[in-house]
Amino acid sequence: MDDPSRWLLTSEERHNRGAAVPSWTEGNLVRPLVHGSVYFDRLVEVVEQLGAGDRLWFTDWRGDPDQRLRPDGPTVDELFSAASRRGVDVRGLVWRSHTDWLSYSKEQNRSLDREIEEDGGKVVLDQRVRRVGSHHQKVVIIRCPAEPSRDVAFAGGIDLCHSRRDDARHHGDPQAVDMASGYGPTPPWHDIQAEIRGPAVAVLETSFRERWDDPTSPVQGNPIAYLVDRFRRARLDPSPLPPELPPPPPCGPHLVQILRTYPKIRPRYDFAPEGERSIARGYSKAVKRARRLIYLEDQYMWSSEVAQLFADALRDDPDLHLVVVVPRIPDQEGAFSATPQAVGRRQAIDLCLRVGGEDRVHVFDVENHAGTPVYVHAKVCVVDDVWASVGSDNFNRRSWTHDSELSTAVLDTTLDQREPLDPAGAGDCARTFPRDLRLELAREHLDLDPDGGDDDLLLDPERFVATLEARAAALAEWHEGGRRGPRPPGRLRPHRPEKLAWHTRLWATPVYRLLVDPDGRPLRLRLRKAF
Repeated sequence: MDDPSRWLLTSEERHNRGAAVPSWTEGNLVRPLVHGSVYFDRLVEVVEQLGAGDRLWFTDWRGDPDQRLRPDGPTVDELFSAASRRGVDVRGLVWRSHTDWLSYSKEQNRSLDREIEEDGGKVVLDQRVRRVGSHHQKVVIIRCPAEPSRDVAFAGGIDLCHSRRDDARHHGDPQAVDMASGYGPTPPWHDIQAEIRGPAVAVLETSFRERWDDPTSPVQGNPIAYLVDRFRRARLDPSPLPPELPPPPPCGPHLVQILRTYPKIRPRYDFAPEGERSIARGYSKAVKRARRLIYLEDQYMWSSEVAQLFADALRDDPDLHLVVVVPRIPDQEGAFSATPQAVGRRQAIDLCLRVGGEDRVHVFDVENHAGTPVYVHAKVCVVDDVWASVGSDNFNRRSWTHDSELSTAVLDTTLDQREPLDPAGAGDCARTFPRDLRLELAREHLDLDPDGGDDDLLLDPERFVATLEARAAALAEWHEGGRRGPRPPGRLRPHRPEKLAWHTRLWATPVYRLLVDPDGRPLRLRLRKAF
């Protein structure tokens, strides 16, 4: 592409004077790893090849040391601890987490910290967040000083924890977390991680170093947590990192931009004094260029501020379609957990529908072949088969302003040779990576040939949305008719967001805005409604 800045943020547009990361890097190779079982298998394959002097650094929202990465193991602890005993430098930044009775993972994360430290690794329980905030990044960085061509990183939405090891059949992970009863005893789980090779690996290392070297205490602002962690002998003072390595050599056709969210907090992050909202800014720039198709998969799809971005794009171009794949029901039951989520999603979807109508806004949820809902945890965006992202961030205000997040945006220099060559008609032309990503996800959701034999139904945006709508409508009709006769192909059904009574919205809306989807922007940006 002659001018990548038409799609990617410049350094000035990132708007974080403290960041040490470059605008983007060239010469990368990114591979989408759809499903936790695929990612975990690949992670085991790579880590088991590491030896003395290599580096294995990771960040995580939740970590379960006993999570099996393959059906017969190893577990997370076994894999990382064995690497440490071989002389690999193992380090982790794991969110300290809120208490377990709020459906968080405080004890699990402490256990991961303890198990890895016992075998020589170094894990910091990091609570340098805003109130009710979290560190939500899920990254593994591997550097091999003696053989840089082996350097690789994994970044996306998949934690090293229970429930994530599912596959395309979506029967769920036998090691399951507690979720709403509608998902059954082993909740089906749809997710994605990106495998990244090339100079972008060094950018992810820089991002890790910024957090590791931040001088603020890992339990800043919480003296009780400090005393508890000191009593438990948790690592509170990160040890110095080894010298930074040169970037690995170029190895592919992909431009990669690492996008992040950090809130504005006190005391400030050295690497983000006013916070960073490059995820919000990066999506905004790409979505404003959309002409024919925006494809999203997201765990939440909340926030009128985020939905307004898509509504504006729909208003600006009458040929644009928005396709959104979300979970059917919230992950937790109970009025206080589920109802505020319903408020946020209803607001976002209604805002888009008011502009685009049902003929251009297409919202679906997913089920497996037994009819059990699949929890969509993926965070994917594809715009006009030109720009794509895979990340930890959800499409809501919390992810774009309040928690720490990390997303990988990819701009492929390889032109895709399948018709239509330029679906947007803007001269950018379809690119291989984003189109292949969209098609891979659609083939699974629609029960089409996984080798691409049915891709004529998916390549053109108009035919793509028509195929989605037809198969989802047929499956919904089959369910409504008592499930008589053969089950129609496909796993998508039209998503029907819950309608709430006015008196329910009266209490649920402030809970949603203050606790479920808080705002981490500086006041001046809130007032301007800008990121």
